[in-house]
Amino acid sequence: MKSLCCFFVFSLCLYSCTVIKGPEKQVRLFDGKTFIGWEGDTLNTWRIQDGALVGGSLVKKVPHNEFISTTKSYSNYLLKLKFKLTGTVGFINGGVQFHSQRISNPPYEMTGYQADIGKGYWASLYDESRRNKLLVTANPEKIKQLLRPDEWNDYEVRAEGRRIRIFLNGEQTVDYTEEDLTIPQFGLIALQIHGGGQAEVHYKDLILHQLPEKQIK
Repeated sequence: MKSLCCFFVFSLCLYSCTVIKGPEKQVRLFDGKTFIGWEGDTLNTWRIQDGALVGGSLVKKVPHNEFISTTKSYSNYLLKLKFKLTGTVGFINGGVQFHSQRISNPPYEMTGYQADIGKGYWASLYDESRRNKLLVTANPEKIKQLLRPDEWNDYEVRAEGRRIRIFLNGEQTVDYTEEDLTIPQFGLIALQIHGGGQAEVHYKDLILHQLPEKQIK
């Protein structure tokens, strides 16, 4: 009987530990074929091409920032995706918004964190339409070694509680902890094409891994 009780207690502890840990929930944000789950200017700015979300133009200037965003909000996750930025005229830039919201003035803008994409901003953390500054600038020498210009690159955003990390092609470029407790650590995920240039930005393979709650810091 004593052995049976010990076995029961051991099994209960094992089950409890499993529940606390929990599996990571994987969400495919973009199906590669439709705009289901996304919203933005799909008439003039955003299109689907070869399984990717593509914004901008190489033949005419992008007049202002445009974002295509998820319709759902998320928090505490690892976001993985691929991006490719091309263009030679004007300001060539894009970015991955997270913990973000749309604003009404101007209506095409968003506010929140951005994992930046573009010369001088690669794999850095920018605060869009809020503090309007780089919170962390990635090391230029490291970017030079990691970046594949005009080709597909792997991007990761790891948002755990108030800690934010960015990875470019498997290497960490940003490790930032938000000290302002009034700034929300949840919100929409969005993709940007920056205004002011003849540029195209491609995004694909957007997979979100929802992290267990115990990993929130």
